[in-house]
Amino acid sequence: MTTPVCVRFAPSPSGRIHIGNARTALFNWLLAKRNRGRFILRFDDTDAQRSSLEYARAIELDLAWLGVVPDAIVRQSERFALYRAAAETLRRANRLYPCYETPEELDRKRALQAARGRPPVYDRAALRLSDSDRAALEAAGRKPHWRFLLDHRVVEWSDLARGHCHIDCASLSDPVLAREDGAWLYTLPSVVDDLDMNISHVVRGEDHVTNAAVQIQLFEALAPGRAPPVFAHHNLLTDASGEGLSKRKGALSIGALREAGLESLAVAAQATLTGTSIPVHAVGSLEELAALFDLSRLSRTPARFDMAELQALSLKTLHALSFESVRDRLAAHEITGRKAEAFWLSVRSNLTTFDEVVQWWRVVDGMIEPRIEDEALLAQALALLPREPWDEATWGLWTSELKQASGRKGRALFHPLRLALTGREQGPELASLMPLIGPLKTSARLCGRVA
Repeated sequence: MTTPVCVRFAPSPSGRIHIGNARTALFNWLLAKRNRGRFILRFDDTDAQRSSLEYARAIELDLAWLGVVPDAIVRQSERFALYRAAAETLRRANRLYPCYETPEELDRKRALQAARGRPPVYDRAALRLSDSDRAALEAAGRKPHWRFLLDHRVVEWSDLARGHCHIDCASLSDPVLAREDGAWLYTLPSVVDDLDMNISHVVRGEDHVTNAAVQIQLFEALAPGRAPPVFAHHNLLTDASGEGLSKRKGALSIGALREAGLESLAVAAQATLTGTSIPVHAVGSLEELAALFDLSRLSRTPARFDMAELQALSLKTLHALSFESVRDRLAAHEITGRKAEAFWLSVRSNLTTFDEVVQWWRVVDGMIEPRIEDEALLAQALALLPREPWDEATWGLWTSELKQASGRKGRALFHPLRLALTGREQGPELASLMPLIGPLKTSARLCGRVA
């Protein structure tokens, strides 16, 4: 790409983001990452009643958990002066006009059009009002909402996800840009900010395809001669039943997935690769995912999000994580020091969620109460404990000698040792755990003492 890549993710802070929202954020962030560009988090918070700072902070937290860190954070509620100036530009160009119909009147018009078999397109009645008509309506207490006057022509663009697209704007209503109370709707602030921030690519869901035609006309009206951004409208995610996602379905919110202990890298990989020609698989880093990311490989059909598939992918991802990639996460649980790396490599394949490391760290570096199943065997085991230094060969040598001395084998030999050393029925290979537990704790636990 020759144009410097600058993209944005523009959520409304009126609820928690779900996996579908996160997918759009990831597509934008990965596109920027792959092309050494910029990613802007832009809150669509012009509706003060629906927006909240609490949700904005939650969205930032959810994105950070996924590894999506913006280069800049912008709030549209702080940019109203730009929108007013743009609206004035459109008025002077006779592209923004006042309309006085009430919502009820508009509903009646649409119902009448439907009864006549016509599309529910606004009839531009407001353009036929005289100055005196408008003055009379305002004197009666009517306040206008403002519509953008579309050119009735076909708008075409090359979409990175959908290929060639075209929309006949004669089939669309002139969009409302500002309500009666002066509040801005989505369309004008979005275009103004895309221009002001030099957004090069607009990557979003395919439910915005029709919006693109309107916005291209707005770009042309506000910045004649300047090319609009490149558009990419991706397929949408559905839940397991095939229904669309929404903020009301909290089970697939990013916060809920995080609280369930799923690996963020697995969530990112599944969100990104589902609905593409690339098989969903575990990745080792977001950089690896960015190298795979390709908008042209997106399917044109909706993509079903499978929670069971995500859970399996999360386990694969967790079990393959390197020590370097989890060093800080381990340190957050006070798992540090010379044993930390060997500990991680020992336990990772037995974890179902990362936070289980706390329980296993207690086994190797804390105090547990051993479970005594066979005192006679444990007494023999204590007598045969090898001298230091211990390594991963120690367990095999010790249990081999104990097998000869006790005559026990299989579960009768290994199960009592595991219960005594870890207090648990199952777990990581004791060949790697035993050197981490060390001779002092091992001896004490074989004697049934808390250690």
